[in-house]
Amino acid sequence: MSMRSWIALARPFTLVPPLLGILAGSACAFGSAHNLHPGLTPGLFWTLLAGSVCASLMNAASNMINQVFDLSIDRINKPGRPLCTGQIAVRSAVRVSFVLYAVSLVPTWWIVPPPYDDAFASRTFAPWYAHACFWVFLAGLLCTFIYSAPFLGRTKRFGIWANATVATARGELLKVAGWSMVATTAMFEPWYLGAVFFLFLLGATSTKDFSDIRGDALDGCRTLPVVYGPRTAAWMIAPFFVLPWLMLPLGTLVRLPSGGRLLTGNPLLLDALGAILVLWGAYTVILLLRRPEDLASSRNHPAWTHMYAMMMAAQVGLAIAYLI
Repeated sequence: MSMRSWIALARPFTLVPPLLGILAGSACAFGSAHNLHPGLTPGLFWTLLAGSVCASLMNAASNMINQVFDLSIDRINKPGRPLCTGQIAVRSAVRVSFVLYAVSLVPTWWIVPPPYDDAFASRTFAPWYAHACFWVFLAGLLCTFIYSAPFLGRTKRFGIWANATVATARGELLKVAGWSMVATTAMFEPWYLGAVFFLFLLGATSTKDFSDIRGDALDGCRTLPVVYGPRTAAWMIAPFFVLPWLMLPLGTLVRLPSGGRLLTGNPLLLDALGAILVLWGAYTVILLLRRPEDLASSRNHPAWTHMYAMMMAAQVGLAIAYLI
């Protein structure tokens, strides 16, 4: 049982988008009109570092537990994975994933934004609603089991509900979790930003299902490509590569009852980011619809690559739009 096998089980490439999502959410909160921090203090720095590590560890844990529940599918679709080859025992993978879940969740109880100070007692005994970071991380943890575990529904079997579970955890909640490390989440702005990524992933997350049609179908997972076929499924998810990004310029136009803008980042940069992502999404749709059948025969279809690249670029772009 080598370290290389454990690294492969954790799937480190997939840890980058959640890490960027957490940091971008924190950057948005820091650059927003709702930040009560005087600046990047040592306490805030260590809070952001701890939160980022926790997000990455939780994603690694979810990757492991997903492969445990998907073992029969992976034996068909991805036979080279460590659990399929026997390099790592299933029982060991479960134990390590549970340890990672605990290590990634427990520290978030002490991630509490102002007005509570950095004192340990102040953070520990803050009101339950001040521990938004903990509750959001816990909700994300539950989503990973709801997606994979039969005893909690295994939404992976139910097409769009599988997409909604992934989009909730890695879209909506991820952005709110990053925001909660810096500022209160008792406002519409972080949830609106999370909704942008929720809608994007609601469709775009299906790009990973096309190459898994054979194994998913045999296991009873009714993903969109399994139910509707590659061509129809590609047309169904195409709008989600474009339309969600229109919410960014829309958010700079919407005014709240208080008179302020819904999105308090730099409006020109948010408009420019939205326009770039709309054009990028349209180009990806062209690749997606040109030969949808290729999605089912290639594990690295350009649309899948662009999906990940767009998500990371959007995170970085939002951070810049709020910090400048």
